[in-house]
Amino acid sequence: MTLAAVTGRFQPVHAQHLELFALALAEHDHLVVAVTNPDTAARHLAATSAHRHTDEANPFTYYERVRLLDAALAAAGLADRTTVVPFDLTRPQVWAEYVPREAVHYVRAYSAWESDKAGRLADGGYRVVVVDGDPAVKLDAAAIRARFADGTWRELVPPATVPVLAELLA
Repeated sequence: MTLAAVTGRFQPVHAQHLELFALALAEHDHLVVAVTNPDTAARHLAATSAHRHTDEANPFTYYERVRLLDAALAAAGLADRTTVVPFDLTRPQVWAEYVPREAVHYVRAYSAWESDKAGRLADGGYRVVVVDGDPAVKLDAAAIRARFADGTWRELVPPATVPVLAELLA
């Protein structure tokens, strides 16, 4: 069995995350969805991303993000080929306890942060496939979160996650 991995905060999960999952699964038998910043202790300022560690950029707990991912993966028909795990990017010494070393990490690079993350994963002993991302068409989770206040976020997330997100935002 070949194994792929995709890391991300998934705050919240959106269509471009699902596209990357499908891309990885087109080449591999199983996908590990590795949720970064799984708890508040894992949040650290990164030189290439000024917001990743902030409370505003991390409104959902690990448990809530797993609920969102489970809904999205099931609706996309990917649940039986995926495993969701926590993944603290600040603790490379334990990465292999969550994502086996034979996993190939897929990183879509829109900015310096994703390139930095790909480098960290490679330095940690993983094979990494960098997928070029066009910043002009990036679906930014920050833009989705900005729409939580006025309720116009629904069309920006996978339909299966709407009831879960609505409950979490209530």
